[in-house]
Amino acid sequence: MGMSEYHSTVVLPKMEKPYPSILDFLAQRFPRIDRDIWKARLCSGKVLNEKGQRIFPDTAYVPLIKLHYFREVTAECIIPFTEKIIFCNEELLVACKPHFLPVTPGGPYVNECLLHRLKKRTGNRNLSPINRIDRETAGLVLFSMNPKTRGRYQELFMNGEVKKNYTAVTKYPRVQEKTAWTVENRIVRGEPWFRMKTVPGKPNAVSNICLLGSKGNRALFQLSPVTGKKHQLRLHLSELGFPILNDRYYPRLLPEEKRNFLAPLQLLARKIQFRDPLSAKQVTFESDRQLFL
Repeated sequence: MGMSEYHSTVVLPKMEKPYPSILDFLAQRFPRIDRDIWKARLCSGKVLNEKGQRIFPDTAYVPLIKLHYFREVTAECIIPFTEKIIFCNEELLVACKPHFLPVTPGGPYVNECLLHRLKKRTGNRNLSPINRIDRETAGLVLFSMNPKTRGRYQELFMNGEVKKNYTAVTKYPRVQEKTAWTVENRIVRGEPWFRMKTVPGKPNAVSNICLLGSKGNRALFQLSPVTGKKHQLRLHLSELGFPILNDRYYPRLLPEEKRNFLAPLQLLARKIQFRDPLSAKQVTFESDRQLFL
C-alpha cells in the first residue's frame, strides 16, 4: 500500500440540503473510490479537518469546512525517468518533467509525481504548481515557492499573459500545401470522462500551428496555444489529420495495454515566456529536451 506523505484538501460545498454525512459526501465526490474504502479511512484517522482533528463516519456535515485526506494506492508504478530543475529562486521554480510522470497525485499515482519529487528535493512543503501539462507530455512546469506571491504568477496564466511553445512529432500521411494553421473551436468533456471532443458553439480553444519539417510519413510541428483547454493540442493536431505519435486517445481511443516506456507521446512543452510580475523583467525558460523525426 502506498500513501502520500502530503495531504490533499477538499471543501464541503454549501448546499440547501447538505449530504446526510461526510461519508456520503466523500463517496459521491470521489465515485471511483468505494464507499467502504472511505469508511475504513475515516475509521483509521486518515481524514482530518483543518484543525487537524479526526473525522469519523458519523461526523456531522458542516458546509464550507476543509477536509484533509491522504491519498492511497494499492501498488504504485515507479516512473524510471528524472525531472530537471531549470530555474529556482525564493518565488519560482521551473522544472522540466519527463514523459509518463504526472504533475500532481491522481489515479494510481501518489508519490510518483513531479510535485512530490520536487518537495523532497527542495524541502519546501508549500510548493504548488502554477500550470499543468498532461502526464504523457514532457516539458516545462512552473511551481510557486512562496504562498504570498503565488497569486501573482497564477494571474499571468488566467489573463493569457504567458507565451507557450510546444513541439510535436506526428503522422504525416500526405504532403501539405499549407505550412501554418490557426485552429479555433469549442472543446468540451467527452466520453469516457478523460477524453475531450469538439462541438459547435463559441470557440474556447485556439492554437497556432506551424510545420517545421517532414521526413517520410512523419512531421515536426511547432505549436503555440493561445488558450489552455485540456488535450487542446492533441485534439487540434488530430483533427487536422496529423495525430501525434503514440497518442492513445486521439483520433480514437486505443485499448488499455501494458505501459510501454519506449513509446512516449511525442509532445514537448518546450518554451515559456512572460513578464515576471515581481521583477517586471521579461523572462524565457526553455527545455533542453528535443524531439526528432
